[in-house]
Amino acid sequence: MEKLLKSTTAYKIFSADRASGRLSHAYMLHFADTLNLRTALKIFAKEFFGADGALAARIESESYSDLIVYPAEGKKISVDGISEIIEDSALRPVEGDKKLYIIVGFEGASALVQNKLLKTLEEPLSGIYFLLGVTTLAPVLDTVVSRVKMLEVPPFTVNEVYEALERQGANPDNLAAAKSCNGILGAAQNMVSGGWFKEVREAANAICSVNKVSAIFDAVKKYGEIKYKQELLSEMQNIYFSALTEGGELNKFLQKHTILFALEELTKANADLKFNAYFQGLLHDFMLKVVRENDKWLKLQG
Repeated sequence: MEKLLKSTTAYKIFSADRASGRLSHAYMLHFADTLNLRTALKIFAKEFFGADGALAARIESESYSDLIVYPAEGKKISVDGISEIIEDSALRPVEGDKKLYIIVGFEGASALVQNKLLKTLEEPLSGIYFLLGVTTLAPVLDTVVSRVKMLEVPPFTVNEVYEALERQGANPDNLAAAKSCNGILGAAQNMVSGGWFKEVREAANAICSVNKVSAIFDAVKKYGEIKYKQELLSEMQNIYFSALTEGGELNKFLQKHTILFALEELTKANADLKFNAYFQGLLHDFMLKVVRENDKWLKLQG
């Protein structure tokens, strides 16, 4: 994770601010990775303090007096908690000349909590800094956004995620997970750490490979009650897209026009699923349409 983050423009901007002595009083790190947000914020904290060795270890363990990481792991942001932070921010740093307050998952703070923190964000005491971590900006008030310097971490590339997974441990699912995670390392980590991803991959490959009407019933019977419905449709989308861009086994029996058609139908299927469509029927109709579309193009080719 550290190697990935240090390659981002967001980290380089933050690092340059520190090196030039021009740190803003408040930053917001927009990083759409729920699993790794807390870790990412502490990586930025190490840069903030210029920490390595023992100090870096204390930051990692959240045991450095001039670093406050809120809320505690597994807890939620509250009015009382933010009130305590505001009161604490009136106190001078203990071990150095600056103090950093990290707020993890700030998008989960209510409007009341966000408004309560506004004045402190705008006019903190000398040596007091804030780093707010969010996975989405949608719930964050514009008044808060206007008082912070935004640091955006975009989705990583497939290769970046794959290499990060390989550094953590070789796994035959690493590449598939990197292609399926939409650039979110935490999502890929979840995929390779649980058996559900193998189940989804098997189902997606089997469904995408159906090219005869007679095979549809068995596929629906086997995969129609899968727990990970949304993930299955997403993996099917990845398979079809890879067939278009990279080729492979699928191209041997599905026409290019059929694959494009399947991608369009998957978009509709995703929308239907959000409205609680009957999943077995949804899968059946999807495969039937794709098979008929493929048969049509095969007949046109004579």
